[in-house]
Amino acid sequence: MKAVRTHDRDAAVDSLVVEEAPYPYAGEGDVIVRVRAACFTPNELDWPATWVDRGGRDRAPVTPGHEVSGEVAEVAVGTTGLSAGQRVMGLTDWNRDGTLAEYVAVEARNLAPLPAGIDHVQAAALPMPGLTAWQGLFVHGRLEAGQSVLVHGAAGGVGMAATQLAGDAGARVIGTGRGRNRDLVLEFGAEVFLDLEQPGWEDAVGRVDLVFDAIGGDVLDRSAALLRPGGTLVTIAEPPTVRPEDGRAMYFIVEPDRGHLLEILRRHREGRLRPLVGAVHPLDRAPEAFRAKKGTAGKTVIRVA
Repeated sequence: MKAVRTHDRDAAVDSLVVEEAPYPYAGEGDVIVRVRAACFTPNELDWPATWVDRGGRDRAPVTPGHEVSGEVAEVAVGTTGLSAGQRVMGLTDWNRDGTLAEYVAVEARNLAPLPAGIDHVQAAALPMPGLTAWQGLFVHGRLEAGQSVLVHGAAGGVGMAATQLAGDAGARVIGTGRGRNRDLVLEFGAEVFLDLEQPGWEDAVGRVDLVFDAIGGDVLDRSAALLRPGGTLVTIAEPPTVRPEDGRAMYFIVEPDRGHLLEILRRHREGRLRPLVGAVHPLDRAPEAFRAKKGTAGKTVIRVA
């Protein structure tokens, strides 16, 4: 099969190529997915988990990509819950070869059935931002209707998902980012937009119940003081060093979860959650797309089949 691979950890992005790769092996609990569309995270080749298996052993060459939409091609012995030919989407394991390939082995529990009316390109752009936003808001942030949430980086993929999900849950959303993204953030449901390039932006926030941070650094440090007593600061950027006096602060990494995927798919199907899809490229152009992704708007989708 064809797959995007890199053999060189020191020059991972520059050495990405499309080449012949072994057909994946499906262990107990796995399915083989025929990939129709896939997405990647621009910095994933910097993640330690990309280069080792669960036992810590080197597994180069590696195939990047963790978001997938396609059909089940094979079901391994002992795997339940999915059947051959079924449309699926999901988020794959960090320590296994990824989705920028014609076929990928995935734990069945990391996939959700994909309704017939949802396009594979749209479906591939949902898992990473959707799951991250869902878990940050509702699992770690415990967001409830009537509360207020400050979303840092609201024009990014995760930020736009968080803005939509929080608003849909009945929360008041304040979105932040660069001034040029004001209209986009407001379009996706934020009630207020704050330009982080303007001094004193935090003076306009007041106090909020939840901060959802996708930026880190000084923005994250200054946000601890913006929480109401008992509030929560959740970040996906880095572990927080400044903590609220009366509240919680945490850093988390998104986890695959079928139940959460089903919630995201339901909202997408009902028109309450939409991903921002940017460029769409064929598999042969995936290395070029990977190298060009930084700073571009929307999820880059690789259409494989």
